[in-house]
Formats: sequence, structure tokens, C-alpha cells
Amino acid sequence: MYMQSGILVINKEKNMTSRDVVNIACKKLGTKHIGHTGTLDPIATGVLVLGVNEGCKVIDLLTSVSKVYQAEVIVGLKTDTLDITGTIEEEYNIENLEKEKVENILKTFKGKYLQEVPKYSAIHVNGKRLYEYARENKEVELPKRKVEIFDIKLLDEIKKEKNYYSFSFIAHVSKGTYIRSLIRDIGSKLGYPCTMKNLIRIKQGNFSLEEAISIDDIKEDKIIKIVDALQEYEKLIVDDEVAKKVENGSILSFNTNSDMVLILNQENDLLAIYIRYDKDTSKMKPYKVFRR
Repeated sequence: MYMQSGILVINKEKNMTSRDVVNIACKKLGTKHIGHTGTLDPIATGVLVLGVNEGCKVIDLLTSVSKVYQAEVIVGLKTDTLDITGTIEEEYNIENLEKEKVENILKTFKGKYLQEVPKYSAIHVNGKRLYEYARENKEVELPKRKVEIFDIKLLDEIKKEKNYYSFSFIAHVSKGTYIRSLIRDIGSKLGYPCTMKNLIRIKQGNFSLEEAISIDDIKEDKIIKIVDALQEYEKLIVDDEVAKKVENGSILSFNTNSDMVLILNQENDLLAIYIRYDKDTSKMKPYKVFRR
């Protein structure tokens, strides 16, 4: 594969968009072919995974995984964006908030549920992003999506801050889950509006905050090889004759029971990703072929 292909794991800073990070990475690495694997709001920090050059071809695989977030919540405050960057719509003076009540309500969210997406989001409705409708003060029916909360738990104690209570939780969630919406829904069960104060994405699939690099540290030797980023998939090493067929996108038979495999040559270069062929399940077809 040509120079500078693979995956970058960035620790995104606050008050930057995901697009800002991509633009900086493009400039530092001298390429226009970089994409991110899941937007983080400007208020959020933490793991942002980028595909670099040929790494862009596996973005769909990296976005399909679950994520872990740590969120801080203000109880008694409602904003139009569901976080503290928005316009305040409602305020409540809460006399008391019991830790046990919060813990019990968080437990009720474990499992699958239908979640309404925030009106300030990039979801398309009738060819237009939701935040565009919101900025124009136009009413639109907000889509609902089935999401799954694999685990969620309260962190530390409930805190009292001026007129508000606050708490933090950690949640392991499925692709497509909006933490702002989850916080709104937690507030509905608490009986008080809740808004997001801070958000950290601490894990996306196999990538954790501990291995993420700062924007200042972006350079070529920090790029993770595609094959190393896809550790969960079976790897098959083929001889030169089969390698040529793979590079030409041939439908082939491999000695595997897996539905998706990484095909490498004798030098351990990643040639392609193959998936099960629907017209003949004894064979496999190319899903992604990589340039070298």
C-alpha cells in the first residue's frame, strides 16, 4: 500500500469539531484522504478514530462497533441542544436528589429501547440535516432509532452545585446512541429535565483513550496498520498465485468458516478483505481491495 495508510486514534479536544481534527490531520500528513469514524460534538472529548488514505476503506467496519462514554449531567436544567452550550428553556430548583433513585433509574436503561434523536444533530430528514431545521425554527418530526445500552452505572456521589444537582455515569452503548438523548430520557424518568455538561468517549471498539494521541502528536509513525486495527477478523496468508487473483478481485474459495477474512500476501501486506459470496456460500468475494 502507498505511504501513510491506516488508522489514527486521536484524543479530541473540547471546542473542536470532528471535521476540524480531520483538516488538521490532512495538513500534517500531506493528504486529502482522511475521514472520521463517528462524530463527536464540539463539547465532547476523547477517542476519535480516523481512516488515513486506504484506511478510509474500513471506516464502515470501525463505525459499526460499540462505544463507551463517561458523561456528566446537570439535573434541573433543560436546553434546546440538550447540553450546556444551548439556550436554557427550563430551570428547576431541586431540594433533594437521592443517589439510590438515580442508580435505580440508570439500571432501567440497560437493554434495547427506541431513542429519539436530538433536533440539533446531523441526521438527514427529507434531504436536510436536523440542525438546519432547528436553526430555522422549523418543526420536523424527529426520527427514532432502536439503540442498546449494554451497561450503565453511576460514578461517585451526587453533587450539589449552586441551584443544581449533578452526577456522572459511564455507559457502554451500541452504534447510533446519542448520549444527549439518553440524558434527556434519564431526566424524564427522574421527573426533572437533565442536560449534558461534559462528555468523554473513552472507548470505540478496540480503541481506548489510553492509546489515543493528541492533535499535536499526529505524524506518520503514529498511524496504525489496517490489519492491526482489525484484530477481531481472521487472517489468511496466500501464495503469489492466489495473491494476483485477489488483487484482480476474483471470487475465490478459502479454507475458512468465517464470513469475513483479511487476505495477506507472503510479506504480510494486506491485499483485501473478503466476505462470503451470497450466490455460492462455498466461495468468497472481495469486499475491499487495497492498493500497494
